[in-house]
Amino acid sequence: MSDPATRLRYLEAMGIQAWRAREAGAPAAAASTVESTAEPAAPAGLPEVSRLDWEALQAQVAQCTLCELHKSRTQTVFGTGRRDADWLIVGEAPGRDEDLQGEPFVGRAGQLLNAMLKAVGLERGDVYIANILKCRPPDNRDPRPEEVLRCEPYLMRQIALIQPKLILAVGRVAAQNLLKTDTPIGKLRGRVHRLGDTGIPVVATYHPAYLLRSPQEKRKAWQDLRLARSVVEKGAA
Repeated sequence: MSDPATRLRYLEAMGIQAWRAREAGAPAAAASTVESTAEPAAPAGLPEVSRLDWEALQAQVAQCTLCELHKSRTQTVFGTGRRDADWLIVGEAPGRDEDLQGEPFVGRAGQLLNAMLKAVGLERGDVYIANILKCRPPDNRDPRPEEVLRCEPYLMRQIALIQPKLILAVGRVAAQNLLKTDTPIGKLRGRVHRLGDTGIPVVATYHPAYLLRSPQEKRKAWQDLRLARSVVEKGAA
């Protein structure tokens, strides 16, 4: 993104003041690489998920009853975007708006995510967006371990089909579940991790909903996005 005026407009859309974004010598997020030592969890639920194509996988998700969340959902939220995307965005779980519309990251948090992507030269349609869970937890509570376990094969199959160059884990729940850790999000961000034995780089950042409540953290999110972009660019070099 070589046009400074365009870049500034995108930063302003994120809510970052232009003078701060252009501050000389502003520190960038550390680009150290941390390997995840945890082995990926064995798929739970339906073993045949690992052989499904996109259409069959989406149909399987739509009729899933492996956990109690199917009783309260309006519909499943499978995911959206390019199925050959370089970037895979993984969030926590559908909220009320997502449950009603069947698409991840809509509403105010989705608008901010779109602005975050534009800040690094991407449109929403350029990436694939999914969640740890495909159904909304009641009252937007955190996903329970058994729910994550049941849903994990679906996300892992999506990852296998997409083969992204980068996974951006958005928020504490997404980052901790992908990396099999209980390390706080503040300590996970700013570094490059790896997804189990897949070798796929994972960069963690704050959830847009959290950034709406804590706008002072947007500067750090911008550093994370720059780090993520640099990972993809180096991989394409």
